[in-house]
Parts: sequence; C-alpha cells; structure tokens
Amino acid sequence: MPVNPELVGREFPPTAPYLVGREKVREFARAVFADAPQHTDVAAAQALGFSDVVAPPTFAMVVQDLTLQQLLGLEDSGIVLSRTIHAEQRFAYTRPIVAGDELTAQLTVTGIRAMGPAAMITSEAEIRDASGAHVVTATSVLLVSDAPAEDAEEAGA
Repeated sequence: MPVNPELVGREFPPTAPYLVGREKVREFARAVFADAPQHTDVAAAQALGFSDVVAPPTFAMVVQDLTLQQLLGLEDSGIVLSRTIHAEQRFAYTRPIVAGDELTAQLTVTGIRAMGPAAMITSEAEIRDASGAHVVTATSVLLVSDAPAEDAEEAGA
C-alpha cells in the first residue's frame, strides 16, 4: 500500500507530559558525545543561567519520538516500518531543554512528496513546556518505499 496522501495536514493529539530527568540528560549527552559541562554538571549549567543541566540539541528527538509513534501506529498510513528510513532531522529552538522541564508534543504531517516507488513524509512536532510556551519545533523527514526490498533489488534500484 502506498503512503496515504490524506495524511497531509493531519494533527495528532498532544502526547502525555514527558518529565525531563537530570540523569536522562546526562545519559543522552554521553551517548552523543556532548561533553560540554552544562550537559552533565548542575553548577556549570547554573553558571550559564540555567536552573539545571541543559540537554544537547538533539535530545528533542526523545520527545518527538513519542509523536512519531502515533504516526507509525496508524493502520491507514501506508507506512511500513521495515521500508522506512529516517532521512532528515531539524530543530528550531525558542530555548534549550533543561532537566525539570515537563514537555508535551503535538505532531502535524506537513507534506508528502512522491519519489518514484517511494514517498518522503515531512512532519513537525511542536514541543511545549508545562506553561504552554514553545520550546522547540522538531521536523523529521521519513523516506518510505512502496516496494519490498527484494522487489527494489530486482528492479535494479
């Protein structure tokens, strides 16, 4: 089944609140080799004016993933996970994510572009704090093939 073009413009319900934990920020920073002290040391973060450790910029993907699970879980989407590649990721921040933030995210599918036997699905997750203030917009592009891998190989792809 090809990707459902009716996904464009679809908004999903906001996610349950995600409480950003200090140890999660530290673990993520280690995993992505973000070695600036504000990512692991509370005093270093406070010296920069933050209330707690600051998450590396790509940490927003942890929260955005909750929204992408909503999209990938749709039965009528035409998205088959085994035929999907995460092709692109962008973040537009209003402010950094800090341990102690309680974040919710809401996904909107903003575009689908056909590319031969594949489609590129662009979605934006608006991530907000507990007061409703914008923190970051995370934009993902997923590349979804309509054909199973063995069919693509036979076609010379």
